[in-house]
Amino acid sequence: MRLLVQRTDGVELAIDGKVFGSTGRGLLVLMGTRTGDVEESCRKLADKVVNLRIFEDDDGKMNLSALDTNAEIMIVSQFTLYADTRKGRRPAFTDALEPVEAERLYDKFVEAIRGYGVKVGTGVFGARMDIRFNNTGPVTIILEHEV
Repeated sequence: MRLLVQRTDGVELAIDGKVFGSTGRGLLVLMGTRTGDVEESCRKLADKVVNLRIFEDDDGKMNLSALDTNAEIMIVSQFTLYADTRKGRRPAFTDALEPVEAERLYDKFVEAIRGYGVKVGTGVFGARMDIRFNNTGPVTIILEHEV
């Protein structure tokens, strides 16, 4: 499982030109799943996301977590995180998990994050979405869990 985590000052997600959801200051988490991923990855990465110290304290140092700052988290499924670009010019997605199981793990990950009492926004699995946000810092972190 692979996550791209971006610190933001808010996220707005639209589907078909209409705002579907939004979150305030916090994180945008793009989530990709691949063949072989399991629920354990959801739990471990959820714990990592909410406790990752990437928010600044009063001294300007990244010492605070999403839990420390009451951050909000927008979680969006994104199979393209497993694009294979080693050959040719068109990405291959053969490592991406099949949609039914990918959606199940996406739901488990969202549920795991919510279990920490964090306000969570989501997209719609498989939908074409437009996401607007400012990456503050900028801070972008890649997290992975392999079984």
